[in-house]
Amino acid sequence: MPGFDSKKNILLTGRPGCGKTTVVCRVVGLLAGATGVTPVARLAGFYTQEIRQQGKRLGFEAIGLGGGRCVLAHVGARTKWRVGRYNVELDAFNALVQSELGKPADAVDLFVIDEIGKMECFSGLFVEAATRVLGGPVAVLATIAARGGGLISQVKARCDVEIMTVSVDNREGLPGQIVGLLTSR
Repeated sequence: MPGFDSKKNILLTGRPGCGKTTVVCRVVGLLAGATGVTPVARLAGFYTQEIRQQGKRLGFEAIGLGGGRCVLAHVGARTKWRVGRYNVELDAFNALVQSELGKPADAVDLFVIDEIGKMECFSGLFVEAATRVLGGPVAVLATIAARGGGLISQVKARCDVEIMTVSVDNREGLPGQIVGLLTSR
């Protein structure tokens, strides 16, 4: 990939439901226990998953790579931070961000952030931590909203990011391609 060597951060973007989180989870799985490649054993960060009940999406949970987890947003929550029909729960999310993205650079080989989006950006702690790790010495694999201002547009404009658009056509091959890029450094 031309010019990738100077761009240590990989951003995955695309339409909602295109498979960004699936790609991230597959990369994490490959790096945590891959055969045939040098695994990156020290991962920190989080990915998100839907909270569903009887087939209906009720919210989102953030799951830390170190084992912690928290509700990020839920229809039943009562907070002043809202995206669509979901209220964002910042207290627990801030604790997870501190635990995962607060790790020292010399203890981590890859930071994972799923996602840099509207919900997460309500947290000042998240904005600070994401900005710090993106500018630090450790590679970052993150998903990012297709649209948005503030941190979202600032991160996309950074000169040290490679933006990859996830689609139905490329999502199966991206995990291996990303692992190859990360392990060939």
